[in-house]
Amino acid sequence: QVRLVESGGGLVQAGGSLRLSCAASGITFRSYTMGWFRQAPGKEREFVVAIRRSGGSTDYADSVKGRFTISRDYAKNTMSLQMNSLKPEDTAVYYCAARDSGWATRGSYDYWGQGTQVTVSS
Repeated sequence: QVRLVESGGGLVQAGGSLRLSCAASGITFRSYTMGWFRQAPGKEREFVVAIRRSGGSTDYADSVKGRFTISRDYAKNTMSLQMNSLKPEDTAVYYCAARDSGWATRGSYDYWGQGTQVTVSS
């Protein structure tokens, strides 16, 4: 059974930082491209960032470039998202996702977590 479990969400003031984590089980972690998506109230889910299965290549949405950093730990089967300089518009439910792909980072993913709430106050 595949499980992706997010943690680390919370409430933070604008300009602050949060670190999200995603623990993966039931998949061969090194074979999957891992991504973060988010969905704000009343909006569609949007791509945030992904890290390819090689670990050396990433893809960031323009809205988070220079502020967010994705990483993965193959020994622990975890992925992290360090979010700095947070803005109120970053408020959303953040989802961890896994995709059996070596290169593609956007579009459909195979597995999803339940999400973790991030709220940035102004």
